[in-house]
Amino acid sequence: MRVACVKDITTVREAVAQARARGETVGLVPTMGALHEGHLSLVRRARQENGFLVVSIFVNPTQFGPHEDLETYPRNLERDLELCGQAGVDLVFAPTPETMYPDPYSTWVEVEGLTAGLCGRSRPGHFRGVCTVVAKLFNICQPDQAYFGEKDAQQLAVVQRMTRDLNFPIRIVPCPTVREADGLAMSSRNQRLTPEGRAQAPVLYRALEMGRRLVEAGERRVEVLKQAMTAILAEAPLAELDYLEVVRADDLAPVDLVAGECLIAVAARFGDVRLIDNVRVSA
Repeated sequence: MRVACVKDITTVREAVAQARARGETVGLVPTMGALHEGHLSLVRRARQENGFLVVSIFVNPTQFGPHEDLETYPRNLERDLELCGQAGVDLVFAPTPETMYPDPYSTWVEVEGLTAGLCGRSRPGHFRGVCTVVAKLFNICQPDQAYFGEKDAQQLAVVQRMTRDLNFPIRIVPCPTVREADGLAMSSRNQRLTPEGRAQAPVLYRALEMGRRLVEAGERRVEVLKQAMTAILAEAPLAELDYLEVVRADDLAPVDLVAGECLIAVAARFGDVRLIDNVRVSA
């Protein structure tokens, strides 16, 4: 089944208005394309819960830094459209950068606090780009519900805060991380790993699982958790660690002792491919 793919904002709004006139709820799954099973799990959830489903495919240039992988980010629109059609998507919105950021463009959305640590520390400006494009997609598609993966835990928290603070009438639906058989969190960037990098990348999940097991066994000292996880990460010579942090789940503030709901989060480079992952722990 071929899904309708549009690039202009007016057509999206007309289609959404027609769906609402039919009494249907509208779901949105924002993506940057190169769809994989992780994306499709969001799509299937959204398909079950909404009468009309929009998937956006847009490699957003404003969330990439000057030396990041914007030009090499995987793109395969034809395959993405085929997968969306098979999953029962009603409409794919695949705008150009010029459509989303008409020249001159000077308006940005920023969430303070939550964006200071983790990926925000090593990717300045990244979350400004994320918040701006998501706010624009919300205004264009006007969904009742929008679906985001828990793999990008900081992004999820930031979008939830933005949605609350700006009074978007949208329910943000978190969806579980989908993993390969060896534990590697599914990501479009996995396609760019070298064979050696792909073989070593599951070390991220092994380290996170060690941290989770220690917490479940009663360990609360973050210093001890980090020591154990760092020893596992050292088993992968290609892994260049960006961060390994334990933070509160609600405000992403670093902690010294695990208490309540926390995230153990990691980011590392394997060559020129940067991967992130996290697990949730509770004490």
